[in-house]
Amino acid sequence: MDRTATEELPAGSLGATTIESKTDSLRQVRAGHVDAVSEPLHVGRTTIVVQTDLFDPSGRRAARVTQTQTVLQQGERSRFPAEGQR
Repeated sequence: MDRTATEELPAGSLGATTIESKTDSLRQVRAGHVDAVSEPLHVGRTTIVVQTDLFDPSGRRAARVTQTQTVLQQGERSRFPAEGQR
């Protein structure tokens, strides 16, 4: 998921960090591999929303993950003060 978010970063940004993550587990995958397909649902100046579907070896959806990433801008002060600086 982070790779998809970082591929979609606006020019001049430093990176992204997760501010929300939701996982819906739909079925177990007991053997074999899991394929993941990610797509950005929203790419904005300050946030990126990415949805990832996970599929079992039969192609059935096993889970869906939706993450919201905040975009870190150069020169921007942290929106979240460090411990002891609040």
